Amino acid sequence: MTNPSANNKSIAHILSEALPYIRRFQNKVIVIKYGGHAMIENSLKRSFARDVVLLKLVGMNPVIVHGGGPQIDGLLTKLGKKGKFVKGMRVTDSETMDLVEMVLGGLVNKDIVNLINEQGGKAIGLTGKDASFIKAKKLLISNENEEFKDIGQVGEVESVDPSIINFLEKGEFIPVIAPIGIGRDGVSYNINADLVAGALAGVLKAEKLVLLTNTEGVLGESGELLTGLSPDKVNDLIKSEVIHSGMIPKLSAALDAIRMGVRTAHVIDGRVEHALLLEVLTNQGVGTLIRCD
Repeated sequence: MTNPSANNKSIAHILSEALPYIRRFQNKVIVIKYGGHAMIENSLKRSFARDVVLLKLVGMNPVIVHGGGPQIDGLLTKLGKKGKFVKGMRVTDSETMDLVEMVLGGLVNKDIVNLINEQGGKAIGLTGKDASFIKAKKLLISNENEEFKDIGQVGEVESVDPSIINFLEKGEFIPVIAPIGIGRDGVSYNINADLVAGALAGVLKAEKLVLLTNTEGVLGESGELLTGLSPDKVNDLIKSEVIHSGMIPKLSAALDAIRMGVRTAHVIDGRVEHALLLEVLTNQGVGTLIRCD
């Protein structure tokens, strides 16, 4: 009888390593913010969909919140408009909001749903306007002089009703959520997907919040990967401007989720194939871990 190859031994080791995590996270909610290159490159899109279906099949409850910035920018460019950002938030006038709803709630959302269903999952696409489950209010951005800037139909999460997500999970469905909320006045709001994911993770009492991005994770001053961060350390990194731009909403979401009882938050590299499985089911994980002290 021949000896198993080194590759086969490696596969067996990885599978056995995953077992305690499968047991630990049985029936637990894992909220995943899906964005960046993982949403654009076909091989990464397929691997993400397979990862999500596998997590569901082994007994976890993945909930997907997706972005769609590149897709929105692409459509704006075709229409002769240029996207503007303030502190990582997209300035959204009424015309841009119509485009955001069309791209996020339609094209992008249905593409993700189809990808997951093609891999054997049962995905259902939603926006926060469905059953009004994400209530939003206008977000005002402050500057150094504590002056507030109105950037249009950009919102922040006011409240989340988890009942529709709980109902879908009981039916073995995988919710795929576009980050569009509804105001008390019936106005639609574009909400940063990281912040929606963080708020949803907190309300659902998720085990984990996983944020996919286009970097290795949170990087230090010399470009080194940082991990095992406490909320105080994250706040220090933001104050010292080591963390800036688009990483700020991600870490704000992570901190909000942890304050609401989520055990851990992870910022991982969506450019790595099967990054989600590596984070959830292996000892080493990938990216940056944030947890309470």
